[in-house]
Amino acid sequence: MIEVPQAAIDLAKRFEGFCRVSKSDPDRAYPYVCPAGFWTIGYGHLCDAKHPPITVEEGEAYLAADMADALNATLRYCPVLATESESRLAAIVDFTFNLGAGRLQTSTLRRRINQRDWPTTAQELRRWVYSGRNVLPGLVARREAEINLLKKSD
Repeated sequence: MIEVPQAAIDLAKRFEGFCRVSKSDPDRAYPYVCPAGFWTIGYGHLCDAKHPPITVEEGEAYLAADMADALNATLRYCPVLATESESRLAAIVDFTFNLGAGRLQTSTLRRRINQRDWPTTAQELRRWVYSGRNVLPGLVARREAEINLLKKSD
């Protein structure tokens, strides 16, 4: 059984953050609209606008479940990652967590990963930095962090 790489969890936490919107209740996270326009809570967990506030512990539980889903989807669509380095797996699990399994499933990125074409995989990752027509600096930084993991060998 392959576990979610810690590096993927660390990337998700770093780039999502535990968003505490309310200054009157700083120990809890409230739903907010992320830069891509989705209602989100905690560490990037998609939710309904009326979702009740959550604690850090609840945010950690959501993150663990979401990352497990991202891992399963990543391995389903990119089975070669089961035999690659943990850092390569972590990079693509974070991508899948961030953008969703559907984006990975239909992408050229998926094809490059399954061909084990790592230089082109890095180029493909750099294409996924848009929200609509706008380049988001946070996505640029996140993709570069994923590329650094992709290039790292365990």
